[in-house]
Formats: sequence, structure tokens, C-alpha cells
Amino acid sequence: FSSLPSFSRFPNRKLITFPLSKSISLHKSPSSTSSPILSLLHHKTQKRSLIPYKTYCPPCLHKLLLTTKNPFSTALDSLLILCTSVALALSLFIADVDPASAFVVTPPRKLQSDELATVQLFQENTPSVVYITNLAARQDAFTLDVFEVPQGSGSGFVWDKDGHVVTNYHVIRGASDLRVTLADQSTFDAKVVGFDQDKDVAVLRVDAPKDKLRPIPIGVSADLLVGQKVFAIGNPFGLDHTLTTGVISGLRREISSAATGRPIQDVIQTDAAINPGNSGGPLLDSTGSLIGINTAIYSPSGASSGVGFSIPVDTVNGIVDQLVRFGKVTRPVLGIKFAPDQSVEQLGVSGVLVLDAPANGPAGKAGLLPTKRDAYGRLILGDIITSVNGKKVSNGSDLYRILDQCKVGDKVTVEVLRGDQKEKIPVVLEPKADET
Repeated sequence: FSSLPSFSRFPNRKLITFPLSKSISLHKSPSSTSSPILSLLHHKTQKRSLIPYKTYCPPCLHKLLLTTKNPFSTALDSLLILCTSVALALSLFIADVDPASAFVVTPPRKLQSDELATVQLFQENTPSVVYITNLAARQDAFTLDVFEVPQGSGSGFVWDKDGHVVTNYHVIRGASDLRVTLADQSTFDAKVVGFDQDKDVAVLRVDAPKDKLRPIPIGVSADLLVGQKVFAIGNPFGLDHTLTTGVISGLRREISSAATGRPIQDVIQTDAAINPGNSGGPLLDSTGSLIGINTAIYSPSGASSGVGFSIPVDTVNGIVDQLVRFGKVTRPVLGIKFAPDQSVEQLGVSGVLVLDAPANGPAGKAGLLPTKRDAYGRLILGDIITSVNGKKVSNGSDLYRILDQCKVGDKVTVEVLRGDQKEKIPVVLEPKADET
């Protein structure tokens, strides 16, 4: 150290001694102490030799410490750093913490009370909503192999713990097989228990474990009010478990069944977005109770235009009960086929024109006359029904509405226009024939 300045310039500086094994840990501060672990390891391996300092000042001592290295201490420090890194990595792996989020603190999101209520409603009712896939059998034109292809999809909801699932009839129409996907993405084959084409309601059954089935709470639709908030959950365009909100825009609407054209009464109108794939899904009130089945929309484009329709739960309740118990809906009929309303209007009369009245049906047994042709091919009009039980009948929808209020076995008085004469004919209503 001949190049170092003379230390006689610092007469007041104390002379200090230090152990060579502590050179690494002391180079930052003369008052620092070595690591207890390193001191213990070094104490066991070799004797500590004290090297007296000459009259070195602290700056020069600092330079001396920087130039002095102990390979053993450096290796132990590297090993300690490596062990610490491995321990940190293992803790992150075992705790399954995202490396990015482990060092980022996200403040909790604050939601309004109405938002919290909507989130809770969705979380509680989503497990009750299912995704239904309609499969159709197709035959290859070259190999003649038969295979199944999806021809449509829709929504539904769990009705009870026995595995009954309720949806729209038009969702399952024409299906060779049906598959139901629950909220946990488990898929089960479904069997058709029964359906009601006139009201567009169908009931399926899946053999799923009871712990996977969560029935939806059933509400009441008789006391609904316009402006009441509603929520629709379904699978629009195949996007499972989508929530849309709106209000009740109107009550006691009437739409026609897509299958039979028979009117569905007391339908709920809502502006909640209902798109293809929402059919069969539940319409809920603010308490999370079922008030209707989303079934149709009014839209020239086929997408949601803010005018959707749901079958009221009071209507659905009675239909589902009959389908579960008997596999069919027992609904009274007259046993006739009638002409389209436009054809009767062209004749300048008001009522329902009887086209056919089979002899083994209620109307045929009672003596109603059908439309026919004479020997020369001229058309002879049949009876025109003008009223039933004193209630005016202007078109087919009026006749259906009156029959919906009757039961099988009821005797009704049918007033008909036969030529220029009006006649009253008693008819005993019979159940609708079984559907295949």
C-alpha cells in the first residue's frame, strides 16, 4: 500500500482491528456486524485470526475492504440468495397466486344497492337455467350413414328435483334427440315428457344427480304491473347464461302459437332484450321468482327490437302439472276444422265457417254440417258458428278463447247460421285427440 497517503495526517483517528472473515460484511460500514449464520459456520471451520491494522483512516480502510474477498463467504451468500428465491417461488406456486396480482393491490369495487341486488339475483338463479340443443338425424347421400347434427338451440329451466325441465315447444320441435347442458357444463340426454302445441310449452326430463338440479322459484303473474322491473336469463345466439333487464311494457297481450296458430292469452310484453336462443328461458321479477317463459319477439329483422313476449307463469303452471302427471294436456274441442278468417270475411259474414265435422267428433255427433260440393262441383257452405253459450264468435280466436274457459264433458250451446236460418245446437265437448 505504498501508494496510499500517509496516515499520520489523522492523529485523532482510532486504530481498529477486524477479522478477515468479516471483510465482506463490513465493507459498507465499519460499525456493521457479520451475519450470525456465516459467523457460526466460519467459526466451526477455522480459527478466527485477527489482523491488526496499521494507522489506516476509514476511507483507506474502505478501499482495502473492497479489495479483500473471501470465496467461502461469497459462496454462502449466493447459496442463501438462491434458497430465498426458491422458497419465494414455491410459496407463489403452492398458494396459486397470479404473479402479477401478487404485487398489485386492487381496491374493492363499490356497487350500488340496485347493482348488488341484480348481481345476487343472477348468481342465485343461473344454476336453474339450462341450455338445450336440438339434434336432427341426417343421412349421408353417398354412404347412407345416419348421423345427428344440431338444428337449433334454446333455453329452459329446472322445474323440480325429479329432473323435469320446462321450455318452449318450438325449441324441441322436429328433434330426433335432445341434450340439456346444466350450469356446471355437464350434459345429459333428455326425453320428452309431453308438450302443448297450442300454448308452446314442453316438458323434458333428464337423469341428473339431485345435487346438480336447482329448481327455479315459482312466482305469480296475476298481480303484475306495467313498469315493474323484470330480468331475462337465457342463451341468445348460443352465448350461455346471458342476463338482460327491462320492465313490463304491457299486460294481457295475445299472440298466436307458432305450431297451431291458436291464440295464447294474457301474454306479458317486455322490453328486456330477447333474441334467438332466449326462447324457453325464464322471465324473473325483482325477487328472482319466475313470472313467465320467454317465447317470442316482434321484429322484422329477427333480432330484439324491444318488444318481447312471455307466457305467464299462471298459464304455464297448470300446463306443466298436466304434462308431468299425464304426459298430455286435456283440452276440450268441438272437433271441427274451420276456414281461415279472411275467407269468411270475403263472404260478407261474421263467424267461423265449418269446413269439416267428422261424424265421430263432438260436432259431427251433434249434427253440425260441413262445407261440401254437390254433384255438379258447386260449393255448398257448411254451418257458420256465430256464438257459443251466448258469447259472440267473430273469428277463430274468439272460438278458442271461449273453449279455453270450458272443461271436457261440458255441454255448450252453439248457435250457427245455416243458409238463412239461425239454429242452436247443443254440443258435448270431448278431449283433444292424442298427438304423436
